[in-house]
Amino acid sequence: MENDNSNIDTAELIAAASDFANYPASHTDTSAKDFLTRFPLLVILRALQTREEVPGLENTLVDCQERLFKTKYGASLIPHSMPFVVVGLGADSQRVRGLACKTVSSLLDNTHDTATAIQLVLEYKVYPLLLTSLIQGDEQVSAASMDAIKSLAITPGGVDIVFPAETNEATDLKCLLSRSSSLGRVRILALIVKLFSISSSVASVVYNSNLLSLLVEEALTGNDMLKTLSVIELLYEAAEVPHGTEFLSKTTILELLSSIISNPMAESILRSRSMMICGRLLSKENIYMFVDESSLKTVTSAIDGRFNVGESLEPDECECALEALGNIGSSIQGAKMLLSSSPPAARHVVDAAFAFHGRGGKQLAGLHALGNIAGEPRPEDDVILDGAAEESLQRLIYATASKTSKLTPSGLLLSVLQQDSEIRLAGYRLIKGLVIRPWCLMEICSRQEMINIITDSYTETTKIGMEARYDCCLAIYKAFTSSSKLIRDPSLAAVAAKLQEVVKNGPYLARKHSEAQPIVVTEDRF
Repeated sequence: MENDNSNIDTAELIAAASDFANYPASHTDTSAKDFLTRFPLLVILRALQTREEVPGLENTLVDCQERLFKTKYGASLIPHSMPFVVVGLGADSQRVRGLACKTVSSLLDNTHDTATAIQLVLEYKVYPLLLTSLIQGDEQVSAASMDAIKSLAITPGGVDIVFPAETNEATDLKCLLSRSSSLGRVRILALIVKLFSISSSVASVVYNSNLLSLLVEEALTGNDMLKTLSVIELLYEAAEVPHGTEFLSKTTILELLSSIISNPMAESILRSRSMMICGRLLSKENIYMFVDESSLKTVTSAIDGRFNVGESLEPDECECALEALGNIGSSIQGAKMLLSSSPPAARHVVDAAFAFHGRGGKQLAGLHALGNIAGEPRPEDDVILDGAAEESLQRLIYATASKTSKLTPSGLLLSVLQQDSEIRLAGYRLIKGLVIRPWCLMEICSRQEMINIITDSYTETTKIGMEARYDCCLAIYKAFTSSSKLIRDPSLAAVAAKLQEVVKNGPYLARKHSEAQPIVVTEDRF
């Protein structure tokens, strides 16, 4: 620890600290050392504790210390300042408490001597103080303490502090959960999700501690809609984690979500988010290794049932239901399930995709969902499904076409491509997924108006539009050249030539480069 220097002028300290905190570039160890040579860390810490009524003192010194501790040199001084860190963790000031939490993170993140860092955390009983800040602090303090606890759990040996072999009521997350306020419970559950996301090994500890099940059960308890929605959002985050599927599928999450979706008394937003989580989970192929078929059917039946309420189904909820079905259908097993159920849940997606007189949002969601089911996001080898599912997909599209004035699938797809850009781009995706199927390829190639739109270099003016149109052309061209029947058909030679030209020119070079034209004007005369 540097020597004290009590003769430093407070105004001079504030001015220098402000300059250091607001320096636009990153600080080096040299600049941090130079600053602390002028103003020793002990002086700064004591200035914070004196609570002098100096305008801007606390905020300026806190900002300055945050930047100091982000340097390796500043972080190296933290072990010698642990008594002040502990005082800061219990301070009344939220800014000081937040700084103390961030200082703990710096200690753990910037040290090569992890054993010493962990020993300091144990010696100064830092973890219980972090938990108190998590539950009782303001939003910024709670977030900073959560980051510090995550850093602790990542550090070798730190996970044993967070999840000790022997239960300590003061730090046991289940005990804290049972006696905390609604806000405190949500924050603890958010911590559980953050810890769960660290790695598969930490997730295993979370699961074995029964904390995941508590997270799932929390969504069903109480009548606080905001709290329930917050927990649903946390489940959504957990479903995003790469290893989340394996562990979440071992809980009752699918049964919970299905019950919310099927509950007509539940808030629409809760049903919508529950459907989205189901879609996210069932979009992953590996979940079908862990979940039994009855649970999967319960989910699809619950979503399917929402469409049976007719006009009372709110537009936003309808779009979420379609997106959820599309996410489920993006996996092979999910697509098979949607197409092979009785009646097939995919029928709602097909109906929405070609609902030309409905809301644009519903049709857009339906087109993207149908594109997923058709295999657009899947690798080329995994686009085609089994015979029963493929037959169901073809039958649904033809049946829908027969009920409209378009009469054929090509008529439906042409109508999609004739709409505004957002719908048209979704149409490109859908065609890209469908065209590998011989029946769809024939429908497209036999419709000259469609080929003209798809191969017209002036159809799209944006980068995303050009790329989507090109990808669509490339998919059609690949399917065409792979068909021994069509490639030998002389009536389709012009189609093949147009597609080949687009593929050759690429997504951006299709338009002819126009030469600069000189402009000749008569001279103004006065």
